[in-house]
Amino acid sequence: MDIQFTVIQKIVIAIIPLIFAITVHEVSHGWVANRLGDPTAKMLGRLTLNPIKHIDPLGTLIIPALLLIFTNFAFGWAKPVPVTWRNLKNPKRDMAIVAIAGPITNFLMALIWGLVAKLAMVFSSTLGYGSLVLFSMGQFGILINLVLGILNLIPIPPLDGSRVVASFLSPKAEYAYMKIEPYGFFILLALIISKILFYIMWPPIILGLTLISNLFGLPLGN
Repeated sequence: MDIQFTVIQKIVIAIIPLIFAITVHEVSHGWVANRLGDPTAKMLGRLTLNPIKHIDPLGTLIIPALLLIFTNFAFGWAKPVPVTWRNLKNPKRDMAIVAIAGPITNFLMALIWGLVAKLAMVFSSTLGYGSLVLFSMGQFGILINLVLGILNLIPIPPLDGSRVVASFLSPKAEYAYMKIEPYGFFILLALIISKILFYIMWPPIILGLTLISNLFGLPLGN
């Protein structure tokens, strides 16, 4: 499907999969934590798909919109769901499980958006212009979820991957490792500016796109 949308149309189409990607990612952390013994997120009303409870104005709206306008690419973040590690049944192991739940959820959502794009193609004659909108939304949903899932697996505190790595470290090594956390955003910013992050993430993103494209028969490269 050859689709040409204006910048405003792209933002409108992208906002639904973007908000879902970020919101469900955070809810999954809280839901898994609750299942493992920590009800903090539940008590604070964060186990909800209501995006208002999770939106960070800068990370969920402003940064993604600016990136989409100037780079035709976007990622963002929501308010982190709080987890009280002392409440977990096996804190060291369970923190890793809670952390990995977010990226896994994003990969599952990428598959769901792949199905949406496929249905848009199948029912294109019935839906007309709506099929173009749904297909484009599906494309963006696949991409943003792959980006968020892969990005969060990078072991730079406070990204989810760092929690997984920390679970394998001794208490002393974990303490030293997590001292990087206050500088994590600046490290990521430096990786973005230097384009190193692009070279790290692009191969697995292409792999994910190829797998989903082959699974559903989608022309995602167009």
